[in-house]
Amino acid sequence: MRLLILNGVNLNMTGKREPGVYGGETLEEINAQIAAFCKERGVEAEFYQSNYEGDICTKLHTAEADGVILNAGAFTHYSYAIRDAIAAIRIPVVEVHISNVHKREEFRHKSVISDVCKGVICGFGKYSYILAVESFIL
Repeated sequence: MRLLILNGVNLNMTGKREPGVYGGETLEEINAQIAAFCKERGVEAEFYQSNYEGDICTKLHTAEADGVILNAGAFTHYSYAIRDAIAAIRIPVVEVHISNVHKREEFRHKSVISDVCKGVICGFGKYSYILAVESFIL
């Protein structure tokens, strides 16, 4: 099995920005832990991060994976382009968030991508990604 772990806008700042919300580990450190978890389970993982909406859409369009784990960041709340890119592919996508978006600002409570995703996992920190990996291998 091959998974694409796709991170969106501002997630390159994880570990530096709002550590009380996103934790103190960098995205690279989190990715290394996800990669190790995947390797133990015989899952191949590809990682990609972009602050550009079009790059995320293109990565979804060209993904060669059995599943996608997507943390779109703030794009979650308003990117109909990313929503349409998910809807256009046959690969299942799990939406993840490090924080519990429902305990945060009101605008974060609405996701425009959830209805085209296989599922949504939020609020478990870096373990949101691990739970998403598990959802593909169970």
